[in-house]
Amino acid sequence: MSARGPEIVLIRHGETEWTVTGQHTGKTDIPLTDHGREQGELLRGWLAGRTFEHVLTSPLQRAVETCRLAGLADQAERRAELVEWDYGDYEGLKTDEIRERRPAWSLWRDGCPGGETAQAVGARVDPVVAQLRDLDGHAALFAHGHLLRVLTARWLQLEAAGGALFALSPATLSVLGWERETAVIRMWNARGPLSA
Repeated sequence: MSARGPEIVLIRHGETEWTVTGQHTGKTDIPLTDHGREQGELLRGWLAGRTFEHVLTSPLQRAVETCRLAGLADQAERRAELVEWDYGDYEGLKTDEIRERRPAWSLWRDGCPGGETAQAVGARVDPVVAQLRDLDGHAALFAHGHLLRVLTARWLQLEAAGGALFALSPATLSVLGWERETAVIRMWNARGPLSA
């Protein structure tokens, strides 16, 4: 790895119906809304002029479709490790609904019964982070909000639960990279073009 190292562009998928309603969407494979598809098309312009030697995507259709609309599907490798957090018994529920049963519940601290904890998601993405650190060229990753937040925490060598600190909106661009030998966030949660 060079002193500068690769840049990793993280792209959260576009809007889904459950994004709008605030439901936890893990393994449920729901499509983008019309607005989510429009967001994906905007991403194409925002990524124009960038070359990626590696493109990885979650296999769930909301990420795959966002990748296609952004113009990078021909290069994309689907990676099971990039599937969203498994919310188990809380799949499809809103945080307020969960807290009616379990007051003061925190996804980042408590995880999900029948699903994953932050640490389990971190262990799942650690091999991807190791691969990204060793790349010779730049990469684009199309995935999901909580998963990308955990991946970012692990990139920065934080505990997986540190992802709680990185709010991430649908159809946004974030860039992980290097400052000399230190892994850093170069840009976060942006809506607009990346400079070449």
